Amino acid sequence: MSVINPDKSIPRHIGIIMDGNGRWAKQQGLSRIKGHRQGAETTRSIIDACQDIGIEHLTLYAFSAENWNRPETEVNALMELLEFFIEKELKTLSKKNVRLRAIGRIDELPNRTRKALKSAIEKTKNNDSWNLTLALNYSSRDEVIDAVKAFSTAAVKGTRKIENLDWERFSKYLYTKDIPDPDLIIRTSGETRLSNFLLMQSAYSEFYFTQTHWPDFTKTHLEEAVASYQRRERRFGLTGEQIEKTPAST
Repeated sequence: MSVINPDKSIPRHIGIIMDGNGRWAKQQGLSRIKGHRQGAETTRSIIDACQDIGIEHLTLYAFSAENWNRPETEVNALMELLEFFIEKELKTLSKKNVRLRAIGRIDELPNRTRKALKSAIEKTKNNDSWNLTLALNYSSRDEVIDAVKAFSTAAVKGTRKIENLDWERFSKYLYTKDIPDPDLIIRTSGETRLSNFLLMQSAYSEFYFTQTHWPDFTKTHLEEAVASYQRRERRFGLTGEQIEKTPAST
């Protein structure tokens, strides 16, 4: 039986830091690459679980800008696994009317990986039932730098005025400009930090940390995270008394 309360709102957007593939593999006496492969299987099941629960947006931290520092063999295997995942799941994404997006410095990915990703994004761009975003070669700090450069360029051209800059206008230059901020961020494998993931967008997110390694993460674990979210009071700077006087929202 699900632990999710049907009478309370669920997060519209969940971000997941999928951590622990390597540690899971070590515990099993397997290579790190096999751990990543098992993690890819978990990804497929969690996508389905999010759709079943009714979550509209899922953003997965698939490859950080810092991950390039890992051994070359592991990086190459991760790129190949990403290509395989995209090609394998494209038909299913299209059938389920899922739109695929990617955030990060995508143009710095290997040529074949980039082509497979952009092709899938193009083929699903008109899908509107559900939203999957992959954070690839992603760094929140890089995102801010890229946004500042883009806004500055617009200001120099005269299409934007610096004195009118506020968060709403600035956020239009982030990679996530057409994606709502995450309501809930989950990190697996026991670490309790964001690791440069959606730092700007998570200002008012709720956080859920679990000791479970990503390959062992199941729909039950996801439901526990959502139930934890439902038990929290999201005040957005207001007092508890003010929240009680306003209509319920996510």
